[in-house]
Order: sequence, then structure tokens, then C-alpha cells
Amino acid sequence: MAEKIIIENTRNKPIRLKLKQVWEYRALIKAFAIRDIKTQYIQTKLGILWSFIQAFTAAMIVNFFFGYLMKIDTGNIPYIIFAFPGLIAWYYFTYIISYSGTSLLQSQNIIKKVYFPRLILPIYKSFVGLFELLSWSVIFIGLCLFYQFPVSINTIFIPIAVLLNMVVGLSIALWLSAITVRYRDALMIIPFLVGFGIFVTPVFFTSIMIPEAYSFFIYLNPMAGVIALYRWCLFNSDFSFYYLFGFIPTFVLFLGGLFYFRRVESKMADLI
Repeated sequence: MAEKIIIENTRNKPIRLKLKQVWEYRALIKAFAIRDIKTQYIQTKLGILWSFIQAFTAAMIVNFFFGYLMKIDTGNIPYIIFAFPGLIAWYYFTYIISYSGTSLLQSQNIIKKVYFPRLILPIYKSFVGLFELLSWSVIFIGLCLFYQFPVSINTIFIPIAVLLNMVVGLSIALWLSAITVRYRDALMIIPFLVGFGIFVTPVFFTSIMIPEAYSFFIYLNPMAGVIALYRWCLFNSDFSFYYLFGFIPTFVLFLGGLFYFRRVESKMADLI
């Protein structure tokens, strides 16, 4: 008697995130992150100094145009000190979008050869970005020492701001990484988000400069809330709870990105 073959229909099967499986592969996340850091810095003559040079140069340019020429009022906080947390937060955000958002395309060779949870790829890229964020933070500490500017005791809450920074970046990068596998045109969204987004986010300017009639749009911008939280941690500046309106859709987008990523994960090897 011929053996009966049963083909399981998975089309209507509920999608599970399987985050526990990602945790079981945490050693691989660490290995990938260390590999990228070594590749990025060891193979260059200046190594990690490139990151410090980039951070310092960005700070000097922003300070010259917005602090010296435009003379933006930041109260008793030196402008370069005020602006630098915004630069750090925005750089980390764009790093996650740029590298986590294209992580599947960058790793297409290994995806076709070895099985592992594909969610590891955008996640480990965000951890590589933490190394960049750390080097920028060293420049910020140096500036605080130079200007003899004391930071607030609220600095102990910085890890929360960094975590929110990561979640906001991944809420977009997860969608991009999954969508770009099938639609390469989605890559064009990245320079648009980076180029346009910085002008509608209080990176270089204070939120009080926004007319009250348009302030609600700032509250809907999750990166505005992240930067405001950084500045609250460092300077004990005002933090409006209206920023929570921007975080709520971000968490929905983040969870939706996780589910969508899991939905297309099984087809990635064929589509790349």
C-alpha cells in the first residue's frame, strides 16, 4: 500500500515571531558584529580614528553654521554641547536605516548557504552602530570637559534613550530590509528619509523655535522625542509627555515590521 503524503497548508497558519530562537543565536549576532567592526576599522590605516574624525568634523561644521553664523539661542548651554546629542541620535538612527535596512542584500551569499534566523541580520547591524555611537560619545565627553559643562544626574537614564533610538531605527529598517528583497526601488526611500527627515527634526535647533500651531507635528516625530529625551538625560531640559504620541505608532510599526519580516523570511533565499 502506497504511503500517504500529507502536505501541510501554511498559508493561513498564524505567524510566530520566534524571538526565543533569535536569543539562542545571540553568539552569532556577537560574531557578526565583531567581524564588521574589525573589517571596518582594522583594514584602514587610521582605524577607529576615522569615527572620531567624522564626529569632530560634523560638530565643528554644525557649530560654525548654526551656532556662530545663525546664533541659535540655547540658553546657558554652549551651542555645540546642545546640538551634539541630536547629532549622535540622528547619526545612529540613519546608521540603522542605512545598514540594517539593507542587511539582507548585503548578506545574500550567506543567506543562500547557511540557515539561521534572518532577523539576526538587521539586529546585529544595529549593535555595530552602537560602537559608532560610543565613539561619538567620547567626543561629546571631551567637549563637555573643554567647556567645563557638567551634565545632569539624569544621565543614568541614557540607556533608555539609546534603546528607544534603536527601536525607532529598527521600526523602519525591518520593513525596508524585508521589502527591498523583492522591490529594489525601496532603497530610494533611504536617502529621502535621511536628507529630508533631519530638517523636520530638532537636531540643530530647539523645539521652542517651532510655532505653536505646528508643534503637534514635532510631537508626532519619534526622533524628536528621542532627541528630547537625550537632552533631558544630559541637561535636565524640558521633556513634554506629548512626545509619547510619536512613540505609540513607532512601537506598532516595530511590531508590524517583526511580523512582516517573519512572513517573508522563508522566501528570502529564493528572492535574493
